Amino acid sequence: MRSNLENNSSNTHIPILKFLDCSLRLSVVPLSVATIWITVTNDQENSTYGTIKFSNLLGLKYMVFISAICAGYAFVAVVASWFKCLVSKAWIFFVSDQIVAYLMVTSGAAVTEILYLAYYGDQKVTWSETCSSYGKFCYKMKVALILHALVFCCFIFLAAISAYRVFSMFESPSLSSKEGEEERT
Repeated sequence: MRSNLENNSSNTHIPILKFLDCSLRLSVVPLSVATIWITVTNDQENSTYGTIKFSNLLGLKYMVFISAICAGYAFVAVVASWFKCLVSKAWIFFVSDQIVAYLMVTSGAAVTEILYLAYYGDQKVTWSETCSSYGKFCYKMKVALILHALVFCCFIFLAAISAYRVFSMFESPSLSSKEGEEERT
């Protein structure tokens, strides 16, 4: 009887998890597109130092590329989640979610470093801060990084959900010492 209760309990979580999974994946798409839009349209002219654009900084180009991958993957994953043959391959979503989350970390770290240098500079190598001259550019870069971080948070939850789906297919190991002793004999 206990196993029936456990099965019924886990079956009631499946629609909730599917709804949460689809909601998170759908929210990733506009957040990623907004990150791309803010970054690509980010430029500022300064009469003393010239114009700065996102294309001048490799880290921003990388974030745009990763954001495009995230949006595309999230859209494809939402569509694929409605096909039974693909949903049964939970490990595909698990591995893909992990890869995308790690890519998000790398691109977020690159932009965080750029922002840090833009705000504080690096006196040891004689780089001065630039945000006093390009305030609008720095502000928009900060907003794009915040949106990127929100997408990353979504992928953390998605990775946890897909991990739950993969690992819930297996029985948990027993912790009782009596069962362990019986198996050894």
